[in-house]
Amino acid sequence: MIEVSRVVHASPQEVFAVLADGWTYPLWVVGATHMREVDPNWPAVGSRLHHRVGTWPLQIHDITEVRAAEPGQLLELHARAWPSGAARVRITLAPSPAGTLVTMGEQAESGPARLIPRPAQAIMLKLRNTESLNRLADVAEGNGHGTR
Repeated sequence: MIEVSRVVHASPQEVFAVLADGWTYPLWVVGATHMREVDPNWPAVGSRLHHRVGTWPLQIHDITEVRAAEPGQLLELHARAWPSGAARVRITLAPSPAGTLVTMGEQAESGPARLIPRPAQAIMLKLRNTESLNRLADVAEGNGHGTR
């Protein structure tokens, strides 16, 4: 799994509140462009986000499903973006003196994305997920939830 981390100036519960609001997904996930529907029990295991990925007019309707959730600590997702494939995304939250250490790991699980050499995947995923964590921090800190 390829991981990136960042400190967010908000408590783990405040960061998880952003993750638990499926409608915020396009605000912080690079590539997600539009939410079509959020299952009412999101982020319970098995619940789904129905979204679009990509740039208009080449947007794809797809889903992301919760595999594991521990409020304030963990959200693990099965994120699809067909035809490129699907990935396992694991977001962990740990208290830190400045707020929360958020770690995001991602690994291609199926489809053509698995054929991309690991060093190339690492470059692309680190860039994209670093930006996703920056956006997550902006949302968590900017909603009046942060400690700054």
